[in-house]
Amino acid sequence: MRGNARVAGKEVNMKKLLLILTVLAANVLNADLVRAAAEPAGQPDSTSKAFIALAAGLAIGIAAFGAAMGQGRMAAAAMESIGRNPNSADRIQVPMILGLAFIEALAIYALLIAFFLQGKI
Repeated sequence: MRGNARVAGKEVNMKKLLLILTVLAANVLNADLVRAAAEPAGQPDSTSKAFIALAAGLAIGIAAFGAAMGQGRMAAAAMESIGRNPNSADRIQVPMILGLAFIEALAIYALLIAFFLQGKI
């Protein structure tokens, strides 16, 4: 019972952290949009370029963190299920590898977005 309470506490802490990061990101984006509306049309100023560079770094960082967490949880669950029922290893391994490939594809998409954002600087 204590283990479930500890996991629930970690989920609450993670939700709080995600909420704080979301509010922070929304404020940064809102400030950038206000500055973009105030400046004349044409080339963005150095502040906008700094925000684009920050967004590119955050995109790849958050994507790498999320992919690592997802892959770790998937591998742990697969190993636990194989440990409980070793005869099902062949039925678990192929979907696990396919899922890992899809998770890694999302991280690669974030890398592409970061490269596109760097091109705007």
